[in-house]
Amino acid sequence: MALAAGDGGTDAVRHLIAAEYSKHVLFVRGIVDETRRLGHPDAAYVRRAYDLLATAQGHDLPAAESVLRYPSVGVWARKVLWALRDSRRAAKEPLGLAAVAAAAAIKAGIAFSMEITPADGTITLPSLGQILLPGRPGAVTVRSAGDGEVRVLAGGAEIHVPAKDGEVWRGLRPLSASADDRTISLLVDDLDPYRMPAAPVAGRLTEAEHEAWQRALTDAWLLLVRHHETTATEILAILRVLTPLRRPATGVSSATSRDAFGCAAMSTPPDGLAMAATLAHEVQHAKLSGLLDMIALTRIDDGRRYYAPWRDDPRPISGLLQGTYAYLGVTAFWRRQRLHGEGADAVHAHTRFARWRTAALSTADVLLRSGALTARGEEFVTEMHRTLRAWADEPVPPQALADAGHEAEEHRRAWRERNPHVPG
Repeated sequence: MALAAGDGGTDAVRHLIAAEYSKHVLFVRGIVDETRRLGHPDAAYVRRAYDLLATAQGHDLPAAESVLRYPSVGVWARKVLWALRDSRRAAKEPLGLAAVAAAAAIKAGIAFSMEITPADGTITLPSLGQILLPGRPGAVTVRSAGDGEVRVLAGGAEIHVPAKDGEVWRGLRPLSASADDRTISLLVDDLDPYRMPAAPVAGRLTEAEHEAWQRALTDAWLLLVRHHETTATEILAILRVLTPLRRPATGVSSATSRDAFGCAAMSTPPDGLAMAATLAHEVQHAKLSGLLDMIALTRIDDGRRYYAPWRDDPRPISGLLQGTYAYLGVTAFWRRQRLHGEGADAVHAHTRFARWRTAALSTADVLLRSGALTARGEEFVTEMHRTLRAWADEPVPPQALADAGHEAEEHRRAWRERNPHVPG
């Protein structure tokens, strides 16, 4: 029940990570089996790519696993497998397995030669970057002698892919930060077409923007390690990738995807505190998404929609559960953070704590009364409710309490005007 209480730590998270890796492996194997079963025209080609992936695993398992675990690989693999199993849809994207295998082979340091079909003039190598091919050629050959240098044969010409960005290569750029002998290393993925489905992703960051992300992460990581140890541990274990989103009109937007486990998407954070709070929020979504891949907590959607104090739109029961769990984590973040600020910063932290503890407790009540949870779901939400209820009586300065109450009332009023036909 540690996960249900909002924490979990290393032991619980380790099980989620292992399950997500197994899911990626099964998806990839499913693509191979489905193309063969269907007599897909690319079945033999897909099998060759799979064999290269297996060879990379045999040579350097951690290197190959780092590609198989990569969040966008999960998004791509699920999309392709579902398309293959839906006879009404054309499934051309199993060809993408060649790029996955090539990336694994490059990282494992083995010699290979693989034909890859570019998409819109580019070849995306998950966890590495993109090869840019002028003239939008057809299938090209990507090869390496196992020395880390990659050559692309396209239209009779040989292109050498360098380590640095140039006319033919855009590499994924790292971010890292250290605090108290704990180091976090992440990739900024602003290239992969599968990096965050159904989200308003931003384009390639400029160098100045990338430096701003680095500054924010440096400050955020120090704050997390010093004052939010369990959250820092979970972020360190789960997150591998950050994906930039387009800047909203106000504030910071963020997202995760159940299929892109290990990736958190957000608009450019204004400072380290905002980034720390956002990471604390999104790692909660990641934890619950991993758990939901193993255990059903909600029943089949019956069409009812609910008020969520953090959204402008009505939510299905599954969405309400996701939001409640995320804001359990957000509440915990501000509960701790309010002890480490002074003046206006402390008032702000107290206000956020008061706002979100009330909001999450109210939606936990709704979840428990809905009749839409499974037996395991009721156990899970009951533990969430117990944690939130214990925080409800903790003292908060009167001004912070009043500001949180006013904000909550304004949100509900605006929501009712926007959604007049939905109870809430």
